[in-house]
Amino acid sequence: MVPRARTWPKVEGDKPTMLAFPAFKAGTIHVITVDDRAKTPNFGKPLFNASSVLSMPEAEVMGVRLYARENGLDTPIAESKSSEKGAGEKLPVEKASRVTAIVAAHPDEAGLSQKEPMVMEVGVSGSDVKAQAEYVLSLIGKKVKFADMFKPGMYVDVLGITKGKGFEGPVTRFGIKRKQHKSRKSVRAAGVIGPWHPAAVMYTVARAGQMGFHQRTETGKRILLVGNAKEKPITPAGGFLHYGNVGGDYAVLRGSVPGPARRFVMVRYRARGVSRSQAPPQVIEVSTVPR
Repeated sequence: MVPRARTWPKVEGDKPTMLAFPAFKAGTIHVITVDDRAKTPNFGKPLFNASSVLSMPEAEVMGVRLYARENGLDTPIAESKSSEKGAGEKLPVEKASRVTAIVAAHPDEAGLSQKEPMVMEVGVSGSDVKAQAEYVLSLIGKKVKFADMFKPGMYVDVLGITKGKGFEGPVTRFGIKRKQHKSRKSVRAAGVIGPWHPAAVMYTVARAGQMGFHQRTETGKRILLVGNAKEKPITPAGGFLHYGNVGGDYAVLRGSVPGPARRFVMVRYRARGVSRSQAPPQVIEVSTVPR
């Protein structure tokens, strides 16, 4: 249930920072903003945004892990879960090529029943490897907030596990056409799966199998709002469907987010795409009317 990031971007600036933050999907709302995209017909006019609300409990930094590049692969060489003075001197920082932080999210702090923390590995960006390691070591045992790393207006990627659909046939799974009446014994199966010679089935042929419950990455999600429910409530009347009330920190992202309510997701710095304006959006109204 914990997605794994295969790519960590490089953030401009010498100050080290963690590149992702754990979250839990709460539900969807509507946000009306002023369209700030220049050269568009709707520029300066109200823009209706279907948005996703993510619960952002404080993340606990548990340790640091160092990787070295060997034979074209990143191999872990050292790990530390101590914040004591001199802990960084015991790490072979001079051999490391990459630094990651071990971060835990506590679902019970987001209002969920699970008490076991969700642990994930987060990439770190900075001027050099030594500064990155010292940055993570200084945070071990402490908790960080989403607002310390991400601001409204930024574009981020969201990694998560999609809704599980179970075992489905090729019509539902890939959208192939149903066969004509009485043309074959089957209707919702592929007409042919391959030639007689050579007798082989290509990987591109639509076949029945698992649908959903896959890891997916959705890119270019703009952060519309970042806040705390005690200062500015975001929960609709009656609570979010299948989730309940958001009682702590939250973030509102434009568009959809993979997975059902209560699903664990990872919000990461944008790994690719055209650089856009990072200015905070002008929010006109936040509709919390339940659908």
